[in-house]
Amino acid sequence: MADAQHPYVICHMTTSVDGRIKVRRWKTLDADSHYERVHGELKGDAWMCGRVTMQGYADSADPLPEPVIDETNPIPREDHVAKRGASGYAVALDARGRLDWGARNEIEGDHIVVVLTESVPDARLRAPAAGGQSYLFAGDRTVDFALAVTKLRALFGIERLLVEGGGHINGSMLKAGVIDELSLLLAPAVDGVSGTPALFDFAGEEADSMGGRCKLDLTACETLSGGVVWLRYRITPVTEAAPR
Repeated sequence: MADAQHPYVICHMTTSVDGRIKVRRWKTLDADSHYERVHGELKGDAWMCGRVTMQGYADSADPLPEPVIDETNPIPREDHVAKRGASGYAVALDARGRLDWGARNEIEGDHIVVVLTESVPDARLRAPAAGGQSYLFAGDRTVDFALAVTKLRALFGIERLLVEGGGHINGSMLKAGVIDELSLLLAPAVDGVSGTPALFDFAGEEADSMGGRCKLDLTACETLSGGVVWLRYRITPVTEAAPR
């Protein structure tokens, strides 16, 4: 997918051998031992997570020094770029603007960009500009991922985006056709609990399966310490043959 308008998108995740992603439940190994190192080796200029993951970063933010005022005028749904040319970007998917970033506008030096939808209430749009965060709109009530990644490239110059979300985010982006590569750290653990989030999750019927809609080509396989295997796959859409 990556071209002049879109970043190259890598989904980077750790899973058990049965594809589950609740790493904190695996008590027989350090499931995170290789994750950050490989994250660095992938050399993304931005990384993206969902609201649940980003909540911890927002919770540690300092409050704004003064309350945001002027609560009467409606706020236009216009993208807000607080910083261009950052050394890195932390992209938070927050469709309804529930996260309160306060005065925090970076995570370990990476400038915060919030992806919102048009349905975000005005009350939740007043603080980001004052707090120094950037934000953009992609979609009406649910995130339009193709539009979101296009804007990330156009507004911030992001060329290589690491997606490190939950199963729903990863699944939605895969279904939208915006993931170019999978970087998978396969840990020697079994979860096994029915209903546990998997690497890719989205609601649908059997006909919605991605099994016949995208092709994964193995590009690298490396055995790491502790029995972890690092797999890299190039993802390409499958074009259906035209009916005769």
